[in-house]
Amino acid sequence: MGKIAVILSGCGVFDGSEIHEAVLTLLALDQRNQEVHILAPNIDQHHVINHQNGEEMNEKRNVLIESARIARGAVTSLSESDPSQFDAIILPGGFGAAKNLSNFAFIGSKALVLEELSNFLLEFKKYNRPIGAICISPVLLALLNKELGNNSKLSLTIGNDEDTSEALKILGCNHESKSVHEICVDTTHKIVTTPAYMVGQNISDVHKGIDALVEKVISMI
Repeated sequence: MGKIAVILSGCGVFDGSEIHEAVLTLLALDQRNQEVHILAPNIDQHHVINHQNGEEMNEKRNVLIESARIARGAVTSLSESDPSQFDAIILPGGFGAAKNLSNFAFIGSKALVLEELSNFLLEFKKYNRPIGAICISPVLLALLNKELGNNSKLSLTIGNDEDTSEALKILGCNHESKSVHEICVDTTHKIVTTPAYMVGQNISDVHKGIDALVEKVISMI
């Protein structure tokens, strides 16, 4: 049994974690009898989006508290977590990865990863353990390419979106075009990625790629 950290960025595709992707990740891990710990930074969201009409709302929400909706309350602050205690990390997608965990949604390849998360991931990779990243969240790893790759390129996928894949290339990564069912496996750096809703049209298709990613990440422990 592995001890897996699933790092969330809120609750909701447009301003936090993509709920389907997060739940499918948790389901796949539970089906494989893994010990799962849900983590999130204790910070304010960049903004709050009305998911019915896409409009920004005049209110504030906290990433940790919103993530607790998906975690059924059992979520731990990233700052209170020790990366050495985990065998693997999985990052579901959703715009929270590009708005709360980084500012990639606003400035692309010039973006920075939230310092708290950056420190956590870089400390974790000192132990040469696997990371899985879903949908848009591979950009978080791309932004840390030089540190994570140890001067060699990370291989990642976000599906086939030209603008995002070009940003990954600018950051020094190898981008592999993949379908919703497929995963990109970087065996050198123990990183597994899948496009999920970057290309997927329904939850059944997204499930297949996420399930394959979880299976591969566990095999790398």
